[in-house]
Amino acid sequence: MTIAPAPTAPASASVRDTIPAVPAGSWWLRWLLIPVDRILHVVGPRYGAFFWVIRHLPPPLLALVGKWRAERAVDHALRRVPGYREYVARYPGAEACVGRRRVPETDKQHYVQAVPLDSRCLDGRLDAVRVGIDESSGSTGTPFNWVRSADERAATHVFISHFARYCFGEGFVTLNAFSMGAWATGVNMGAAMERSSVVKNTGPDPDKVFRTLEFLGKERRYLICGYPPFLKHLIDAAAERGFPLGDYRLMGLVGGEGMSEGLRDYLTPIFDPVFSGYGATDIEIGLAGETPLSVAVRRLARTRPAVQQALFGDDPRLPMIFQYNPLQHHVTVNDRGELLFTISRLEVLAPRIAYNVHDAGGVASLEEIARRLESCGVDLHDLADDVVPLPFMWVYGRSDSTVSVMGANVYPEDLERALYEAPGLAGITRSFCLGSHEEDDGTVRPLFAFEVTVEPDEALTGRFAEEMERRIRGFNADYREAALEHPSAVRPVVRLYRPGEGPFAADATKIKQTRMVRS
Repeated sequence: MTIAPAPTAPASASVRDTIPAVPAGSWWLRWLLIPVDRILHVVGPRYGAFFWVIRHLPPPLLALVGKWRAERAVDHALRRVPGYREYVARYPGAEACVGRRRVPETDKQHYVQAVPLDSRCLDGRLDAVRVGIDESSGSTGTPFNWVRSADERAATHVFISHFARYCFGEGFVTLNAFSMGAWATGVNMGAAMERSSVVKNTGPDPDKVFRTLEFLGKERRYLICGYPPFLKHLIDAAAERGFPLGDYRLMGLVGGEGMSEGLRDYLTPIFDPVFSGYGATDIEIGLAGETPLSVAVRRLARTRPAVQQALFGDDPRLPMIFQYNPLQHHVTVNDRGELLFTISRLEVLAPRIAYNVHDAGGVASLEEIARRLESCGVDLHDLADDVVPLPFMWVYGRSDSTVSVMGANVYPEDLERALYEAPGLAGITRSFCLGSHEEDDGTVRPLFAFEVTVEPDEALTGRFAEEMERRIRGFNADYREAALEHPSAVRPVVRLYRPGEGPFAADATKIKQTRMVRS
């Protein structure tokens, strides 16, 4: 979508005259969904009843009701959100399809920054009570503030609680190591997990985690929640301190950024199992989650290129794969391969309609994934003991996090995969950056920077350079071809830094791993 940012001044009378009315005939949809809402209000918070509905309603019916609810959410926003009405009036181009409605995409730049906060809320005002404000991490730029009603936060907590109970069972203690404070994930994760477990909010502090484990003892099961690099850091910190982390029964729930299968391999000797959730502070944190089935599909695609091609096409990256609830979230893909999200619930204070966080990915029904696997001789039902009939969503990462050199795209996911395929190097690496480096003669080469826990030297730098280039050549066909044609141009520049130095100097004040830097 290429549109100019909307002015923030009030709309003129002529603009107001063009604000679209609620489409004729939508009244029947609102009435039709009233009993559905009442059923979901009763069933949704109850784990057993919720999964009974999910398992027994035919997936096409779930998808249809989900489209109806998303379509109603569009009508609801047009009726009750003045800023959204004006936004649609300014940009009438049909950029996204939500049910039968065709509306412009919304995103941070063109909608959130351009439309005042109150105008993005129901009835054009920010309620005085039962409202929470979350702040995005600022890891990709300036932090933003996001408002949520108590009811919408409660719905998110229910989904996260159900997801955790399905993946990890019952009877465990949750140590919430997400960052605390204004950020959405930490506070909401703690509240959500209180629905299904005992919770201690430690924040990302290894010593607090270790002290809590010592205090509560080795007889219990523990779920450690945090960003993927923190779980790795916890393992490394335990080794440095001589703490017997392997003596405890630990599980891992991660989110906030992508996780490679190499990192899962690194974690699973200590954390078993490890699952990831998907969300975005722009929208909400409980958008989707990994399940035993989705992880099995991803790990199969990792080892069988034909399966990866059948599932995801020619993209060389292995995406993260999740399942999501179509009754809560309507997910589509635009013509640039970016995911668009519509929250279908009406209690959302600042509705998100066809919202684009600029994550590249795709969606498919369970039946479609089964057909694609069957074309490779794989029966989906053989991959996991339990198959939940929810649609699949896969995510490659931010669509703009790419370094292009001589026609070859190198992604953060490539570098992470190469790193965790070399466990000796992964064990001494805290985080990494991917960027580009311009030589004095104008030649642009990929830049790989690593934050390491040992003293860097020329030999170690050379080992990183050799291992990363060799491994990326092995699975990135475009890079391999470019390396044959222009070997000097695609040979990476590798730089190693001690913790907190160079491009990692600001990491102490950030809550996410550094993934991208330009030089």
